[in-house]
Amino acid sequence: MPSLQSLTRQIQQVCSQYRKQLRQTVSKSGMQSLLPMITSSTSASANFASRGGSLRGFREGAHPTIVVVVTVLSLTSTLGHRYYNQPLLDVGKVAPQMILAPGDATIEDKKATEEKRKTARTVAITVLAIDQRINDQIRQDLQNAIARGTSFRQLAGAFPFVETKVLSTQAQRYLRKAPEADWQQILQAAQEQSAAKQATKRGDTPPRPKIRLSDPLQRQIANELQNYLQVNSPRDFSILTDQINDVRRQYAGAVSTLQDPSAQSVSLYDASLLELSETDWQDFQTQISQVNDRILAQGISPGLPKNLLEGAVNLHIQSASPQSKGLAAKLLMTYLQPNLVRDEEQSRLKAEQAAQEVQPEIVTIRRGEVIVPGGQVISQRDFVLLDYFNLSRRQTNWSSFVGFGCLVGGSVALFWWVERRFHPKGLRNRDYVLVWLLALSSPVLVMLGVPATNLPAIGLLIGSFYGPLLAVTSVGLLSTLLPVGMAIGVSHWLPSVAGGLLAAFWGGKLRSREELALLGVAVGITQGALYLLLSVASGIIWYDLLGATAIYGLLGLAWSIVAIGISPYLEHLFDLVTTIRLVELANPNRPLLKRLAAETPGTFQHTLFVATLAEAAARELGCNVELVRTGTLYHDIGKTHDPQGFIENQMGAPNKHDLIDDPWKSAAIIKKHVTEGIVMARKARLPRAVQSFIPEHQGKMLIAYFYHQAKQKAEQDPTKMVNDDDFRYDGPDPQSRETGIVMLADSCEAALRSLKDATREEAMNMINKILRARWQEGQLSESGLTREEIGTIARVFVNVWQQSNHQRIAYPKLAK
Repeated sequence: MPSLQSLTRQIQQVCSQYRKQLRQTVSKSGMQSLLPMITSSTSASANFASRGGSLRGFREGAHPTIVVVVTVLSLTSTLGHRYYNQPLLDVGKVAPQMILAPGDATIEDKKATEEKRKTARTVAITVLAIDQRINDQIRQDLQNAIARGTSFRQLAGAFPFVETKVLSTQAQRYLRKAPEADWQQILQAAQEQSAAKQATKRGDTPPRPKIRLSDPLQRQIANELQNYLQVNSPRDFSILTDQINDVRRQYAGAVSTLQDPSAQSVSLYDASLLELSETDWQDFQTQISQVNDRILAQGISPGLPKNLLEGAVNLHIQSASPQSKGLAAKLLMTYLQPNLVRDEEQSRLKAEQAAQEVQPEIVTIRRGEVIVPGGQVISQRDFVLLDYFNLSRRQTNWSSFVGFGCLVGGSVALFWWVERRFHPKGLRNRDYVLVWLLALSSPVLVMLGVPATNLPAIGLLIGSFYGPLLAVTSVGLLSTLLPVGMAIGVSHWLPSVAGGLLAAFWGGKLRSREELALLGVAVGITQGALYLLLSVASGIIWYDLLGATAIYGLLGLAWSIVAIGISPYLEHLFDLVTTIRLVELANPNRPLLKRLAAETPGTFQHTLFVATLAEAAARELGCNVELVRTGTLYHDIGKTHDPQGFIENQMGAPNKHDLIDDPWKSAAIIKKHVTEGIVMARKARLPRAVQSFIPEHQGKMLIAYFYHQAKQKAEQDPTKMVNDDDFRYDGPDPQSRETGIVMLADSCEAALRSLKDATREEAMNMINKILRARWQEGQLSESGLTREEIGTIARVFVNVWQQSNHQRIAYPKLAK
């Protein structure tokens, strides 16, 4: 009779063959989801496989219809706050019947009061202030015009050009501009008068004068010249006449320049400019500057009629000389302009003061008086009384509420479509719960009176957890629903929307907490700047506006800080994997990695090379590189439970398995590094996505070395039965492209290390042989990798092998 042990082995072999046939049948029929359930009933290790397989099916839970209905109802009931308490008898509605006041009331109509205050702010007097920049410009222009006038006067020469005891000022003014014929007549008359006096003085008969001057001024000038000739020599008189002729030529040239259309200031000046003496010109400059300063100090308001300004100028220049009065008026009217501008701060203060002085609108009624007759349109005053006495019939606006629910349902459907279309891996139930909770938090905070929504925090969290596209979609949809279903002002809503979209777009692209902190600063600046732009024209006093702007900027920063602070807790609570968390877990100073390096140095070096291969392949295929690197670092942590059970850690010591000399026990030791690794990963609270690399990198591969040893022993001892499952890992097979890549890298690592002087073609043939075996075994059937990608992976592995085994210079041996 066979022994009990041999009978047990026969039964296990039969069961193994049955399970293998059943697995093939199920895989052909496409019912892979039944495998974990079947294998869980065969052995304890297969039970673990079903638990590992549940990671793939974790999205399965409540029926999708129930989830969608609950989501839509909860969001609608929270976001549609404004539809709960709407009055049936509102302003503009018709009263169905006469409504009497049930009691006395004296109440304030706050809405009417606020409207009156708003009107008062609008019609408040605008406060004007003098703009010194305009004043400085007017003064500069006036000084430039005076300087040009001085240059014109210099063209005409000095005036008076001789001493007034020789020729009076009036005579000199006339002689400069008199026609040449008149000047010659005056000169000849003066000479004749002088000759007649000389003759009379000698006792001779004076000659009969040929020139008779009819103009009194001309006769006066002739007398002044004749007197000069009597006192001075003919040579001095000739010098005087030459000087008069020179002045006349200069004057004529200056007048010609003034009349030239191309000359500057031709419209400002005429010949009257040249009539002023130097003293008059200096007085003119002083006086016009003083008049200009007085008028500017009084202020010129925009829209002031020109005749009023001209009257003010004429009033100020009454004391000017007749020669300069017209010129002064012309200059001032040319350059004076309104210099009063709106003083925003004082105008706001004035408007606010006018608003505060508005008395509240009080509505009074006595018991039994009619609030509103039947059939009459309800006014604002009527509504205040109806609402005060609870007669406005407030109730839920079901039609609007249902319409809003349809809008929410459409938003949920759009989110679901984006998630299915652009997020191939899909979200788990717990992910939907997190997004749902974040969406509910925003309307709750609005109802609590928080001045700014938490959209930046929502965008930052969803962007970090699920990527920019889902984050922007969530924030955009929530931003649309908030103002529809809740009473929220644009200045409170739009800055938060901008901050939320900014955080959503960049939140998933950053790799460190420091970068997220800088993003929070950018969100705060964006919120504050947008609030300032929206509120700058609202009439708020500037220091109040700046204070509110600072508060909104700090709120944007605060929500970012809150998101960064709660992110680690949400990652652990909802088992989320973010880029930042993966980078942190890949730190070699993490306890498990430090233990791996210290206790199993050979395994650690193996892990690093596998990580190099897998990371390069993942980058080439566009997979999650951070997840691949982190998962690879932890995929063999179970080997620390028995380091000497693995040859890479024996360091030349006797092989433990040679001493055991039992392939069944050796295979159990090898398999145990997977189960122990998962136990260690769970204790360390590693994310499930990282834990999945531990069982899936081996899949259900056969431990071939000990399997063949067992076959040899079974041939020598017929009582020994070889069960495939005893020498096969429990799985599951790789469920993602990332774990599939790590399985292939782990399989090729030892083979690549063994190649020293091989060519690229030899290395490629070896790698293709290994990868082809994994493909034919069906280990990659659930990973999502394609045959084309397998070829790419082989090429990348060989490239990495060539880079790590590059040729070095052969140094000569040192002579002894």
